[in-house]
Amino acid sequence: MVVDLAEVRIADTHRSIRALETSHPPVFYVPPQDTRQDLFRQSGTRTWCEWKGAATYWDLRIGDRTAVPDVAWSYEDPSPRFAALSGYLAFYPSRVDRCRVGDEEVVAQPGDFYGGWITSEIKGPFKGPPGTRGW
Repeated sequence: MVVDLAEVRIADTHRSIRALETSHPPVFYVPPQDTRQDLFRQSGTRTWCEWKGAATYWDLRIGDRTAVPDVAWSYEDPSPRFAALSGYLAFYPSRVDRCRVGDEEVVAQPGDFYGGWITSEIKGPFKGPPGTRGW
């Protein structure tokens, strides 16, 4: 899978972890060594997942400016059940130019809260659009 922004490949891996949660498409978590770590800076945004724990968010920086705020998130110290995700980055497809799984371009999950990756094999309905967050 790959993630691109402005002709820059910011992630490229065959070692991602595909996570599934109720009522939304998969999220792919990328090992940090398979990303352009030099382009990321921790943002001040934090959220809490009842399953995985505290999420840290990452801004994509080009030069000395933030190009895309909160482009990705990670669980630096996830709950034991999700320890395999520790430090891996998950990207919002809606905040970059292109995400691909294999040869297929991903469609971003609707809404701004979830970061699911929709491919032709994934069928909804999904959380995300207005009125669906409380399912």
